[in-house]
Amino acid sequence: MSATTGTRRTTQRSMVYQAIVQLGGHCTADQIIEELRRTRSTFPRSTVYRGLEALTATGAIYAAHLGEGATHYELASGEHHHAVCQVCGGVLHIEEDLVAAIEGHLEEQHRFKPVRTEVLVVGICESCSRAPGRRSGRRATLEHVHH
Repeated sequence: MSATTGTRRTTQRSMVYQAIVQLGGHCTADQIIEELRRTRSTFPRSTVYRGLEALTATGAIYAAHLGEGATHYELASGEHHHAVCQVCGGVLHIEEDLVAAIEGHLEEQHRFKPVRTEVLVVGICESCSRAPGRRSGRRATLEHVHH
């Protein structure tokens, strides 16, 4: 877990971070709480929220707003651009070179200097387009396949 000056590394924050690792990312605060309460049944909800806030502030995790619903958390990796299936909630990371191409176009063609870019594409994944109606309680990471 990375840390920055001024932010303490506490056992509780480490536990929140490890829960995100266990869940594989793209998890909500409620899912993190549920995971932590498997081993510590009284783990305080407020501690999870404070831990998520601190970990987001240090850059150790990223808070992703994937359309409607709760914020999802993932380990900071530099990739923060997503395509989300509106049926199953599956998440696909958008490749950085595609985002860089958009930013380059804005700079070259419109003299617009991007400061922060967040890309969110909402659609329907291949599996759901073949089998409509399926809904998942947890956002899975979709397989990154080029056709």
